[in-house]
Amino acid sequence: MKNKMTIINADFNEIEKKLLISAGEEFSISELKPMEQMLVDSDNLSFIYITDRNDEYTYVAIPDTFWPEVKKAHEMNAPVYLINRMEQLLLPGFNDELSYLIENIKGNSNYGEEMVKKVESTF
Repeated sequence: MKNKMTIINADFNEIEKKLLISAGEEFSISELKPMEQMLVDSDNLSFIYITDRNDEYTYVAIPDTFWPEVKKAHEMNAPVYLINRMEQLLLPGFNDELSYLIENIKGNSNYGEEMVKKVESTF
């Protein structure tokens, strides 16, 4: 079984040099375990960070609208945190996984023309 939370806000903190991404207050993140793996959702132009909660995957979807903030963090190899009002969860391996995906997607029509164009123009 898998659950999905879609990011609704991303903010690169220039002072602390970290990216804060939020899926909203209704999502509890206290029991999530980062899996240090990412996937691509080409249909929805999203990167997916995989977490686990009680042996069920929870996908954290990061739509292309937030990629400019992701790019800032990626260029600085800054840590990425999933947050809500009360909690903060470090997503280890985020930048390494993102680097791998970006390199795989560039020029690779297997990901779909729109995804390739978006990744190439953003990253």
